[in-house]
Amino acid sequence: MIHHIKGTLTEVNPAYVVIETAGGVGYLVRVSLNTFSQIKDQKQVCLLTHFVVKEDGQILYGFADEAERTLFRLLISVNGIGPNTACVILSSLTVQDLVDAIAGQDVRTIQAVKGIGAKTAQRVVIELKDKVAKASFEVSDNFSTNHNNNRIEALSALTALGFAKNPAEKVLDKIIKEQGNGLSVEALVKTALKLL
Repeated sequence: MIHHIKGTLTEVNPAYVVIETAGGVGYLVRVSLNTFSQIKDQKQVCLLTHFVVKEDGQILYGFADEAERTLFRLLISVNGIGPNTACVILSSLTVQDLVDAIAGQDVRTIQAVKGIGAKTAQRVVIELKDKVAKASFEVSDNFSTNHNNNRIEALSALTALGFAKNPAEKVLDKIIKEQGNGLSVEALVKTALKLL
């Protein structure tokens, strides 16, 4: 499993990007329009990933934040929704709009996405409303590569110390929201330890 990919953006397209890593390998990564809009002007990026292996190929999907990747994984768990359809849904609706639609059982909003029929939209609501309620979907408004990397590393450190992932994520997001995204990994972890 490939958790994330970090490197230089060498090609940017609304449907995919190419990221060249330190070893000189360029990875084609499919992205949603939401992720594209967050990273299009950056040189160095770190995208969280989901790797899909099929009979006819291997595809790497990239996400600007954990909330989008979690929602993508929930969507592909629904019968009738594959990775490409999940990517279309996440391109048509923001993470927050989709979470609100599922939680509020708003089938019409989901059905408004191109290629999603009434039955599929109903399945999304029925199968995911409880899972969405349990998951954490706080999306950062101030995305930056440094913030993303530091947050990922701080979260990894906190979970390695035995803290549960969801509470740790919430605390880190709160710290970043209050103190900005310029904090080092060490500062994030120290501050989080006081609040957990």
